[in-house]
Amino acid sequence: MRSLGRALRAVRWYVRELTDESAYDRYVAHVRKDHPRAPVPTRRAFERMRTERQESDPRQGFRCC
Repeated sequence: MRSLGRALRAVRWYVRELTDESAYDRYVAHVRKDHPRAPVPTRRAFERMRTERQESDPRQGFRCC
C-alpha cells in the first residue's frame, strides 16, 4: 500500500511538472522566501502575467494564435 501511494505521488509530481502546473507554487515559494513583504499575486494574476511575458518575448516560444 505504501509503495502504491509513493507511485501515485510520483505520477502526480511528473504530470504537474510536465504541464507546468507547479509554476505558480514555485513562484509563490520564491516570493515568500526572497520578497517576504511583497504581496503574493492570485493564481489568475500570475497566469495573466506569465502569458503576457511569453507573448511579448519571441524567444519564449512560438504562439500561432
